[in-house]
Amino acid sequence: MPYTQGLKPKKPLNKPSSCPELWFKEKVLKHVVFKMQLDSLTRAQSPDHKASTELEKKVALNFSRIDLTSLLSDELLLRIFSNLPDSQRKSNSLVCKRWMFLQGRLVHSVKLLDWDFLVSGRLLSRFPNLTDVDLVAACIDSPRNSGILLTHKLLSVHIDADFLPGRFVPEDNLLPPALIDRGLRALARGCPNLRKLVLIAATESGLSSVAEECPTLQELELHHCTDLALHGISACKNLQILKLIGTVDGFYSSVLSDIGLTFLANGCKRLVKLELSGCEGSYDGIKAIGQCCHMLEELILCDHRMDGGWMSALSFCENLKTLRLQSCKRIDPTPGPVEHLGSLPTLERLQLQRCQLRDQQSVKSLFLICDTVREMDFQDCWGLDNEMFSFASQCRRVKFLSLEGCSLLTTDGLESVILSWKELQSLRVVSCNNIKDSEVTPALSSLFSVLKELKWRPDSRSLISSGLAGTGVGKKGGKIFKRI
Repeated sequence: MPYTQGLKPKKPLNKPSSCPELWFKEKVLKHVVFKMQLDSLTRAQSPDHKASTELEKKVALNFSRIDLTSLLSDELLLRIFSNLPDSQRKSNSLVCKRWMFLQGRLVHSVKLLDWDFLVSGRLLSRFPNLTDVDLVAACIDSPRNSGILLTHKLLSVHIDADFLPGRFVPEDNLLPPALIDRGLRALARGCPNLRKLVLIAATESGLSSVAEECPTLQELELHHCTDLALHGISACKNLQILKLIGTVDGFYSSVLSDIGLTFLANGCKRLVKLELSGCEGSYDGIKAIGQCCHMLEELILCDHRMDGGWMSALSFCENLKTLRLQSCKRIDPTPGPVEHLGSLPTLERLQLQRCQLRDQQSVKSLFLICDTVREMDFQDCWGLDNEMFSFASQCRRVKFLSLEGCSLLTTDGLESVILSWKELQSLRVVSCNNIKDSEVTPALSSLFSVLKELKWRPDSRSLISSGLAGTGVGKKGGKIFKRI
């Protein structure tokens, strides 16, 4: 006999609950089943029990075909569906029309591909509780069956094999303005709780209907934007985040100048974040935004076409906390006299990503305006050498510095600046090939030992542990040293 002493009996495998078993866990269904069983026992004791056998069989057959979920209210089913993972929602909507309708009520974000689906009213009847809608792809008449998908960081479009280079989204491929306005009016009437909207080639009329019917709209992204179109969003009193895209090289081109920025400033006075991509403008437009939008905390300029002198208007943004420049071929060729530049007293973060820093006057003026900044972030900026970086020494309140992909900056250039920053606490240096471990001086290594955070990988051969041997980096309590 095999030895079995001390062995616990195996637990039976838990059989996954079937759909009916799950529904029967509800108290309402248990009560219904109990009542039916009680009625069955009562009939069994009656004299005419045998006569009713055939009838009971028919009733039992019909009962097996009843949809038990019909006994549950819409509110209870919605609570159940909302706890399911997103991967199951699509399959649940295929069970029946009722489930499809209820699942549609749980959808809040949609990226539309077919404009007729909006104009016909099917979008709003299918998803009545939308708060986030992206209409860009639906506004572009592109071949859906094309095997060529052109992707940009701002949008993606399908193109034919015989496309014309230089303009992937020509005017002919955009929907007619009247049709876009019609769709926006339908969207505004059906989604009064809309919070975010993304669209392209919008007109003043269409945006006005959205501004009037959707008082809770907080975030708006406009592609192919013009000055006149911005006049339509002046009624968006609660708008907080706005992204305007005037020109995208190779895709489309439109003019957004000081006129549109002035319309924007006078209407949307609660803006907290503003991003201008491929936009024109000058001192007057930035000044109007600074004077009217007192709540503005973040300003992003991407590939701007601003006229010279625009940077001196930044001082009107008195509550600005973050200034970010992305993919700018130039900063400001003629920033003007130093005494007219002013400063940003509340600025906390200055970020420059993929910018060309080749003009000394503009770079020096930028650091003068941002002299109170606490965090600096340079990423893949061409032209940032020792001389350009030396202008940052006047920003004496910097606590965090990040350098990535700045290949012209050397160890001497880095040391000459950060040793003058008495409040520096964190340093991050990544992929800066001219910064060498072997050139780290005792003064610089002493600074490293008191930093709260240090991320040091200037090149793939960097061995900071051997280059800073004996400095005590990473050994003192409370100090953090990370290698990435």
